[in-house]
Amino acid sequence: MSPKKILETRIPFREFAPALVLVLNSIVWFTLTAALFSDSVRRLGVPSIDSLALHGMYYAGIALSALLGAQVFPRRRENYLILWMLLGTFMTILANSIQSFPLTANFFVSLLLGISTGLGLPSSLAYFADTTSVENRGTYGGLTWITVGVVTVVLAAALNVLDPFLTLLILATWRAAGVVLFFGLSRLRGGLPSPSNVPSYRVILSRKDVTLYLLPWVMFSLVNFTESPILGNVFGGSQQFVAFIEFAITGVFAVAGGILGDIVGRKRVVITGFVVLGIGYAVLSLFSGIQASWYVYTVCDGMAWGMFASVFFMTLWGDLAETAQKEKFYVIGGLPYLLAGFLPVVVEPFARQIQTVTAFSLASFFLFVAVLPLMYAPETLPEKRIKERELRDYLDKAKKTKEKYA
Repeated sequence: MSPKKILETRIPFREFAPALVLVLNSIVWFTLTAALFSDSVRRLGVPSIDSLALHGMYYAGIALSALLGAQVFPRRRENYLILWMLLGTFMTILANSIQSFPLTANFFVSLLLGISTGLGLPSSLAYFADTTSVENRGTYGGLTWITVGVVTVVLAAALNVLDPFLTLLILATWRAAGVVLFFGLSRLRGGLPSPSNVPSYRVILSRKDVTLYLLPWVMFSLVNFTESPILGNVFGGSQQFVAFIEFAITGVFAVAGGILGDIVGRKRVVITGFVVLGIGYAVLSLFSGIQASWYVYTVCDGMAWGMFASVFFMTLWGDLAETAQKEKFYVIGGLPYLLAGFLPVVVEPFARQIQTVTAFSLASFFLFVAVLPLMYAPETLPEKRIKERELRDYLDKAKKTKEKYA
């Protein structure tokens, strides 16, 4: 199928621009500030128990504020999103002073930084989902994610040569620029209608389709972040180069996974991602001492991350929400990944004592097990859309064959 036909239900740029700016600005800002926060805590030189507490406050702030934001933001979503981005600008500047604050004050700063991160994330992704439709959400999710990846890499490379003060100042400027752009573009676009169906968390979690997708996603999040410090020990000084290559692969497969998700369905893309990543860990467990296995794992991890980014991050939870309010669905889908970011802080002190073969073998096993619930999960892309595209492809081929032999 040609790219033109994949985007046959394309959205006018004026309609999609506010969502692109919002998600791009927010995820890039979150990724870089989270890394800088961890680096700032490391440079404090505090005991490991205090480091755990500081990170714990940060992630607690993310979780609690995400729950609160999903409840409050839908009432006046665009206005609250602008206030949330302004809060992020202020907290980025405040985080610059973490080195000069006493430890007790840093606990409060960590909590506030977490709140400024989690408060609007569900609504920003819900805004993206409401801007797109089920037929093109995967494609636009993949395109958004590759944009996020490119901008993150460029900014990270540029900020890497600057001191922490200038880095945080530039990130604050980045967040403020997002406020201005989103305000202007959202006013130009006009407001989105607010769904009247607002399900409770209990109702959402009681749904079989949500559970069958959530369980593998939780398993992946636990495996990914638990293994992260162990991978760092295996790759050693090559980790930064490997991460750069993987980021590039992730961007390509985010687009590919999004497009395939809109053609053959989300379920097949997700299952493929789990199988590929399981193979990557299996190769590492068997041949971790051979450098070639690192590259096999890097390719597999990049492919899987790309597929998951376009489907699990951007698309799936909006699909499951259908015509209901989407914030709570993105909270349920986002919190396992966000909270699992705390695991490397817990595992890192013990990473050198863990046998890599055992760790990677267990990771591979759990990833293959995670496929089982997906086998029973329903497809979120309507079967009617898949059949319509297959029929159009068949008719196009028949037409070309007729013209060829006419």
